[in-house]
Amino acid sequence: MPSTPPDEVYSVRFSQDGSAFACALSSGVRLYNLEPLSELASHGPKFFGSIAICEMLDRSNLMAVVGGGATPRFADNTVLVYDSALQAFVLELTFTGPVLAVRLRRDRLIVAMRRQVHVFTFPLPCERLFTVESGDNPLGLCEVSPLATSEAHVLCFPARKRGALQLIDLTATEAQVSCAPVTLNAHQGPLAALAVNQQGTLAATASRKGTLVRVWDIGQRCLLAELRRGSDTAVLYCIGFSADSTYLCCGSDKGTIHVFALKEPALNRRSTLSRLGLRGQYLESQWALATCTVPAERPCACAFGAAGTVYAVCTDGTFHKYVFTADGICNREAYDVYLDACGKNDF
Repeated sequence: MPSTPPDEVYSVRFSQDGSAFACALSSGVRLYNLEPLSELASHGPKFFGSIAICEMLDRSNLMAVVGGGATPRFADNTVLVYDSALQAFVLELTFTGPVLAVRLRRDRLIVAMRRQVHVFTFPLPCERLFTVESGDNPLGLCEVSPLATSEAHVLCFPARKRGALQLIDLTATEAQVSCAPVTLNAHQGPLAALAVNQQGTLAATASRKGTLVRVWDIGQRCLLAELRRGSDTAVLYCIGFSADSTYLCCGSDKGTIHVFALKEPALNRRSTLSRLGLRGQYLESQWALATCTVPAERPCACAFGAAGTVYAVCTDGTFHKYVFTADGICNREAYDVYLDACGKNDF
């Protein structure tokens, strides 16, 4: 009897409050609680096929999926919303090209394509509010302030200008009409990673060079901090803010998660040469307060938990929990293989 091929993880995405995560797999979808690590639900290939994108809506019964991978049942240009209470798909949206990202809030559904971003009311009625043209966006970069209670309700994605970030105030939009967008000249090269804090007041960006993460004050439209991941080029897979925006983390193909202090930037490290009185943009950069190690060259998603805790969920199926201190000490507290929580026969 032939052996069952192992699961392939196509993408990992944390819930809006960071307490759970969803995995889009060659065998469907799995949802996990973060602390303690445990499986919340699994939806197998007979009904779902292989799934490329999965977005939870907090810890509710709703999630959005997009087909893709080895054995898809659904087209890659279609977003489906699944209701686990009804055990049925309750919404289907089809577009003219592949869907690269989906973002959910309790009042909005947002779909990113290569050169467009679509914004819908959600869940009922689900009606298109507006569509806006973006810059070339092959990674489907698109983030929104995640909570209905956020201080500001902002949508961010790559602008038409190379390396620029476009911001749209969702509260200033009306049906079929979008407000005048704001553009920040974030980087010289194309954007590679993007994040918005829970309050909707800060955005973080990185370019394909991957050496710097820049933090922006959305309201003031100004640069707050320039954080140096390293001096060599890297692929940044993720950026994340802590719930209170005290810290920021980022993960790269170098097999590292870097943690930076935002509210107390003096905690971040500086080049030893800067202490000798030497000056320059490189020497004055803020380097990570703490660094954690994860499998190299495997995409990961990172998020903060309770104070001094950072999580990394990798597409190789591994789960990592680290604790760090204000003086930069970082230790791994937990390690697990989350795919082992449930076998395919349990679906």
